[in-house]
Amino acid sequence: MTSVSHTLACVLLLCAFTSAQRGDSSLIREACVPDDEFGSYCPTTCGIADYLQKYKPGVVKDLNDMEEILLDIANLTKGAQDKVVFLKDSETQAQKAAPDTYYQKSRNMLDDVLRFEKSILSQEEQIYNLQTTLAANDKRMLELRQLALQLDQKCKVPCKDTVEIQTVTGKDCQDVANKGGKVSGLYYVQPARAPTPFLVYCEIDSFGRGWTVLQRRRDGSVPFNRNWIAYKEGFGYLSPDDSTEFWLGNEKIHLLSVQSSVPYVLRLEMVDWTGAKKYADYAMFKVAPEADKYRLTYAYYHGGDAGDAFDGFDFGDDPSDKFYTSHNGMQFSTPDQDNDKFNGNCAKQDGSGWWMNRCHAAHLNGKYYQGGQYTAKDAGQYGFDNGIIWATWHSRWYSLKQTTMKIIPINRISAGGQQGGLDFGKGDLPSP
Repeated sequence: MTSVSHTLACVLLLCAFTSAQRGDSSLIREACVPDDEFGSYCPTTCGIADYLQKYKPGVVKDLNDMEEILLDIANLTKGAQDKVVFLKDSETQAQKAAPDTYYQKSRNMLDDVLRFEKSILSQEEQIYNLQTTLAANDKRMLELRQLALQLDQKCKVPCKDTVEIQTVTGKDCQDVANKGGKVSGLYYVQPARAPTPFLVYCEIDSFGRGWTVLQRRRDGSVPFNRNWIAYKEGFGYLSPDDSTEFWLGNEKIHLLSVQSSVPYVLRLEMVDWTGAKKYADYAMFKVAPEADKYRLTYAYYHGGDAGDAFDGFDFGDDPSDKFYTSHNGMQFSTPDQDNDKFNGNCAKQDGSGWWMNRCHAAHLNGKYYQGGQYTAKDAGQYGFDNGIIWATWHSRWYSLKQTTMKIIPINRISAGGQQGGLDFGKGDLPSP
């Protein structure tokens, strides 16, 4: 288009120059200014003719190209017009032939569009939720990676058992103390008839006395309502700091109590809910084998300030109370093995294992009652006194807070020039 405009301008210029030459050639000649664009001469008719001939081929080609383009546009426009006419005719015929069908198809298309829109919105919401979940998972994965890194750092540190077991061994805790055991803690012992060593907690005091602990009640964290096998093998937890509850096991207690020519003293230490402490000792303590149902025997009450509840107690209910609540010579009973003298099952009624008669005046494996005081209603369906009882100190409706059962050879009981137990020594029950 620029070439065409330029050409038309030149034509107009030519006409002007021609008119001027016809009218007053001298004026043009005087005003002539040579121009390189028109050659070496001033723009006369001949110069302009040469100029036009120079640019004519390009202008003709541009015009031919424009003509072809216009022709193509005209053809396309005609095709589009024909298509529009065809569509209009088709629409009219479709409406005339089946207007309801046409309307229904349109309606169906609109329904499809709305349904697709809802589906897209729902999928967008799902995508948003998935993105939120993915972000949360990424955060969790980062936390897990950090935790794994921390664990990896810990794993580079050599492992060390946190439960320290002392290296000295012996046939009981007094033997351990004789062999150099200096501190209270966990030791392996192997009584004379035991096939293998087993773990016990030893209380070793400043006088070199080694007490082998058979039972510990601390806080009621370990239930003592167990059957025969559990009481035979032992249950609960032994800890090096003596902070846990356990029953060592009737079989182990039997092996410990019958192994030595020097008889043992059984000490029972008790703490009530005011913090008061008392104890009772029984000389020549033994527990028979399982074939005799782990029968309890002792020679005599060796002393203590808690009173002799193992000998029974007169509760005032019946003249035979004391006789039928003594424990010396009684076999061990559990809820699933009734070996007592009662026509019922004392162990089942009281929910624990013990050397029952009909039934007891001492029961250190009883139910743990917070605060101490309890009633027949608290005792459940049977209504019997099932707490941690020592009847010669507190009533049958008072449950003790802490208890310990432990043994030591009788020749060591008064070591240090004093009757052991008047003051609980190192390793004994702490003040609550």
